[in-house]
Amino acid sequence: MTATLKSLSALTLCAVFAAPVFADDAPSTMSVGLTAGSLGIGPEIGYRFGPHFGLRAEFGAYSYGTDNDYGSVRYNVDLKLSNGGAMADWYPFGGGFRLSGGLRSNGNRLDLKGTPTTSVQIGPTTYTPAQIGTLTGEISGSSSAPVLSLGYGGTLKKGLTAGAEVGAMFQGSPTVKNLTATGLLAQNPQFQTDLLAEAKKIESDASSFKVWPILQLHLVYRF
Repeated sequence: MTATLKSLSALTLCAVFAAPVFADDAPSTMSVGLTAGSLGIGPEIGYRFGPHFGLRAEFGAYSYGTDNDYGSVRYNVDLKLSNGGAMADWYPFGGGFRLSGGLRSNGNRLDLKGTPTTSVQIGPTTYTPAQIGTLTGEISGSSSAPVLSLGYGGTLKKGLTAGAEVGAMFQGSPTVKNLTATGLLAQNPQFQTDLLAEAKKIESDASSFKVWPILQLHLVYRF
């Protein structure tokens, strides 16, 4: 996930210096386009109420796989981005610079799958690989998430223009759901109790999921 965010950061920094392309001088209010970055890739539609205020609706989705350690287990982690919502934009100087706030429906999650090859600790107890089998679960946050950002939204001229924004989406404390095992002790009551303790460890290790960074590139056409 780190490598992906670095790549998206580079794209965003390039976009900050991007000037409107193929634009004419007539003022424009409506825009449609694409947005891509750490919130995923998807469509965007916007409306600007004169030089100082605007609204946007966006959706983003993306999937990415990596490995990470949570608790004592190394997991294959699939990042599943799926989020969308509305942003209110304020252009304090009447140009492209904007401050934004909004709310997104949040389906972002991390799917976990880990198969220990040596004895590991689950909760307070050490178990063998055969006793554990394969662990699967999911990390997610709140179903809705407030967003704050700042960036460049282009001008009011008609035509194709590029922009970018940086900020944060506040997803809430991570929650582990459906942590299960397939091993010999999968249905053992003590093992089930230890799995609950393991879920709490994973939630602590995944605390960075609480605030998701926004590094987003926009390419829109203004009518």
